[in-house]
Amino acid sequence: MDLGIAGRTALIAGGSAGMGRAAALALAGEGARIVLSARGEARLLAAAGEIAAATGASVTPVVADHSTAEGRAALAAACPAADILVISVSPPAPVEDFRAIGEADWLGSVSSGLVGPVELIRHFSEGMAARRWGRVVAVATVAAKFPSETRLLSGPARAALVNYCAAVGRRLARDNVAINCLLPGMVATDGLERTLAALGEKNGLDRAGAEALFAKQLRIPARRVGQSDEVGKVIAMLCGDFAGYVVGQSLVVDGGMTTSLF
Repeated sequence: MDLGIAGRTALIAGGSAGMGRAAALALAGEGARIVLSARGEARLLAAAGEIAAATGASVTPVVADHSTAEGRAALAAACPAADILVISVSPPAPVEDFRAIGEADWLGSVSSGLVGPVELIRHFSEGMAARRWGRVVAVATVAAKFPSETRLLSGPARAALVNYCAAVGRRLARDNVAINCLLPGMVATDGLERTLAALGEKNGLDRAGAEALFAKQLRIPARRVGQSDEVGKVIAMLCGDFAGYVVGQSLVVDGGMTTSLF
């Protein structure tokens, strides 16, 4: 399917690994020019080179932490006019006991999971609205909709982000700027792979066996975890030219683990 975005400029904030990298690869494959950011230079440069080599697309790496004002300024300077904005944030560590969460933990969670994305959306959506075309996808978490003590440092901040995106998305829809959120469940990122490795070691299982046990424990109907490229392609779909009528939505991608109808 041709998404109709060849020649568009896509800024992927937090795109050196996992779902952000997969989104960048999918968008580059559609002919978009990519501006790729992350905090770690080595992994960022490697990802940018691999995406460019695989797709032939223009990929510009920018070392920046978009949870900080300095990082956001660097992105604005490197990419003055983004048509597409995808925001991905490394998830915080799981919580074993809510009483162990301190003020500094909350401030860090809100800074990276809410304030940084909101400020990026506020900045880049202005130009999108003026040009009357824009797509924004904020990668949140299924815990934003289905609370879990384990994901307390992830869910609350991103639930606020989902609220913001829905409200602002409805305001900017008149300017052909579509803002939506993606709520992924268990996806095989580096963090989950470490969890699966520990589970396998504990139970004497190989990688496939550990994944099957993990999916059974969490009652995932798909009986597996998701792959980053699956999520990346869904993100790209929401960035397509034809996706302008999808406004303020929060799409759950979790293999059927959660059971809400809406």
